[in-house]
Amino acid sequence: QVQLVESGGGLVQAGGSLRLSCAASGRTFSRYDMAWFRQAPGKEREFVALISWSGHNTDYADSVRGRFTISRDNAKNTVYLQMNSLKPQDTAVYYCAGDPTLTLQRSERYYAYWGQGTQVTVSS
Repeated sequence: QVQLVESGGGLVQAGGSLRLSCAASGRTFSRYDMAWFRQAPGKEREFVALISWSGHNTDYADSVRGRFTISRDNAKNTVYLQMNSLKPQDTAVYYCAGDPTLTLQRSERYYAYWGQGTQVTVSS
């Protein structure tokens, strides 16, 4: 069992940056691919970025590629999402999630563990 707690959300102006963190409990963090998803008001939750258990492989949604960077520190049981050049359309609740299948999936149905979410609001 893994428990995930996100932090780092907040209010930022367009063009600004934020770094989200997701701290995991338990000693099996390195056995999971990790991902960030987001859900904007009135929209379905969508994939943002993922990172393999080793950190060697990453994948990004087209809407964030080149602006967001996902990383992880297995020694600290933490995954990060560095968000630069933020846009108002990035406003959403951001969730981190863990996938034990280790198959680098974008679909949320593969993710067994979820955090409670952190709000990111980008003003224009």
